[in-house]
Amino acid sequence: MNRVKKALIPAAAVLLLAVSAAHGAPKEQTRYTATFLNVFDTRTEITGYGTSREAFTEQIELLKEKLVCYNELYDIYHEYEGINNIRTINDNAGVGPVETDMEIIRLLQFSKEMYERTNGQVNIAMGSVLSIWHEYREAGNNNPAEAALPPMEELLAAAGHTDITKVIIDEEASTVYLSDPEMSLDVGSIGKGYAVQRVAEYAKEIGMEHVLISVGGNVCAVGGRIDGTKWRLGIQNPDTGSEEPYVRKVDMADACVVTSGNYQRYYIVDDERYCHIIDPDTLMPADYFSAVSVIAEDSGAADALSTSVYNMTYEEGLAFVNGLEGVEAMWIMEDGSIRYSENFEAFLAE
Repeated sequence: MNRVKKALIPAAAVLLLAVSAAHGAPKEQTRYTATFLNVFDTRTEITGYGTSREAFTEQIELLKEKLVCYNELYDIYHEYEGINNIRTINDNAGVGPVETDMEIIRLLQFSKEMYERTNGQVNIAMGSVLSIWHEYREAGNNNPAEAALPPMEELLAAAGHTDITKVIIDEEASTVYLSDPEMSLDVGSIGKGYAVQRVAEYAKEIGMEHVLISVGGNVCAVGGRIDGTKWRLGIQNPDTGSEEPYVRKVDMADACVVTSGNYQRYYIVDDERYCHIIDPDTLMPADYFSAVSVIAEDSGAADALSTSVYNMTYEEGLAFVNGLEGVEAMWIMEDGSIRYSENFEAFLAE
């Protein structure tokens, strides 16, 4: 997705409920929407059904608890009492293995699989490079007059510490070790999508068969709406000054959509926009498109694939996506035109 390194912050949100009757739903089921903030540094919105507001709120609190847990485990910036998270692993690079939660190990194993699947376009071991861009982007946004690009020699030196094979996982001992002391993990391109997928699976376990989970640009539809129709989602317009908030609307059930784009996290240097999505081949921000949206059954895969496709030319990305089963993509070009993979239009709302 999508894409991103994102700062993660502790969840300290107030649950807000907006109630509306579900069109066509049985009388005993009412549609509710819950919104909370500051998990994965973004807005979370969950829509589903319940026999009462209280029953729905109880389920939402369980989902929120799961999201908070993943937020803390995958955080690279903050420490939490009693938790060994991604930051703990980074702090112990070259020092020794860190005993950690199996949810981190599963994420890292999945990330290694996606590294292979995307031919290295998604690499969670690129933290040394991404941290440099993060520092320059923050400095540039805080002081635009002094905004500058990182020196290429600094980026190349950092790129020498991004070998994902040096992420050593011992599943039996439940440990992770970065054998390169200059290496650091950054799971921004996959962590949020993976967490959304796990929470969607948990929602089904607790009986939520019709629910829509949106965490920033990561949206996962569990089933369809209770009346048998699909969920309708708007894909955000990257032209933030436009009066049209969405460029397209898609209908989905049991599927996920993730968008990666250059319109939210970026900075300006000499009148040029530089986004947060870094091409591992050039070590520079990708600049082919305004946004790429990927539809897939798995939110973690959609997150990783949206990042990787954003880093490819349209021709490369089209061939890549059309070669993947159950994956579709939509490209928004810099001039505002839109292109689709082979079967993406089947998802477009009428």
